[in-house]
Amino acid sequence: MKELHRSEMGMAAPLVRHVHLGLGNFFRAHQAWYSSHALDAPEWGIAAFTGRGSTRSNAVVAALNAQDGLYTLVTRASDGDRFEVVSSIARVHTADDHAAWLGYFADPLVQVVSTTVTEAGYLRGDSGGLDVDRSEVRAEAAVLRGDLGAPVRTAPARLVAGLAARRSHGGGPLTIVPCDNLPRNGSAVARVISDLAELVDPQLSAWITGNVAYVTTMVDRITPVPTPEDLAGAEAETGVRDRAAVVTEPFTEWVIGGEFAAGRPRWEDAGATFTGDVAPFEQRKLWLLNGAHTMLAYAGSIRGHVTVADAMRDETCLRWLDEWWEAASRHLTLPAADNAAYRAALTERFANPRMLHRLDQIAWDGSQKLPIRVLPTLRLERAAGRLPSGATRPVAAWVCHLRGAGATVTDARAVEFRQLASGPLPDAVRLVLKALDPDLAADEDVIAAVLAQARELGQT
Repeated sequence: MKELHRSEMGMAAPLVRHVHLGLGNFFRAHQAWYSSHALDAPEWGIAAFTGRGSTRSNAVVAALNAQDGLYTLVTRASDGDRFEVVSSIARVHTADDHAAWLGYFADPLVQVVSTTVTEAGYLRGDSGGLDVDRSEVRAEAAVLRGDLGAPVRTAPARLVAGLAARRSHGGGPLTIVPCDNLPRNGSAVARVISDLAELVDPQLSAWITGNVAYVTTMVDRITPVPTPEDLAGAEAETGVRDRAAVVTEPFTEWVIGGEFAAGRPRWEDAGATFTGDVAPFEQRKLWLLNGAHTMLAYAGSIRGHVTVADAMRDETCLRWLDEWWEAASRHLTLPAADNAAYRAALTERFANPRMLHRLDQIAWDGSQKLPIRVLPTLRLERAAGRLPSGATRPVAAWVCHLRGAGATVTDARAVEFRQLASGPLPDAVRLVLKALDPDLAADEDVIAAVLAQARELGQT
């Protein structure tokens, strides 16, 4: 059985000019794929780091290092699979390789830093800035005040440490490209970094303001965690043993807005859209795709479904999905015909029976996702004097999830929210909503609607 190696495939490793934090499946199906398809790909190799040092992520690093950064991307359509080798990752590192991290930031050739660390990874507080009350934030700020080169673990601290290394070595301007599902993610990440840098060293904060650009992005490509069967199937079809293969769907979208401080890959060659205003695309994707995924993750798993495709075969879930889409679509600013086509495409993507996108994985970190994906629509509907069932059901399903129904709770604020949801159902609904949005919790009609739907989902 053959294995992936650059020498055997006649490939040279590309020059490292791009650093990425968050070496997950989505990054390898999305940003790394776009870089691989850029016409200047040999000039924009990626040094990729895991976001945290878990056993799974370290195993991915070991597999990719054994394969010279190469891996197979399996594009899974309803009528069959396509296989390609992605070659844009030049170096791979674990989260604890802090010296390498600082070294890349210090290098003037590196001009782009991208991130996929999930919404929770930026450690934002309710105001949108850095949550300075978190113990890990206080601890790492203290570490960096003592030594800007000391090892740190959180994403904001690693970015600030890297930028400090760049300043001290005269590395010049660079651009940070966040690729997580946060509204206006460029400005959101800029604020987090600024907040931490100000705590650590005001002079560093001023340097960052003058030398670091942030662009806002909208990313879209459904990428489930590959199963052992996926890896075995890819090996059987390609004749190549690949321990780092990734499975994704045919659809992909990347919308990028803002000015880069220095160079960047020609991602437009692979279909990326550069625009002056990402917000309409971002809003549509967050509400119609991510909001729908969030609703299905909780309500669908409560009804016994395992994957998104399973839920799409359930007429009740389909009705709930349409109700959510109707509520959210009323507040989109892109043309109605485009939004209708987007919904039709989502229906087809979600129903792809060969994409095993697990609801329990989508359900992670609801405390970070609902405020971004669901609550804006509910607030807008209330401001318009409406209270459609589609706008409240995701909240009701999440309350039920916190009380033990459906998928297992995996959340950055699990202890807090499970405690809030543990009492009598009427109290649980009110307390959970109050923690999410005090104004919504003061709306008795919203409370009544969420309570009724929670009971409909089987809670007492």
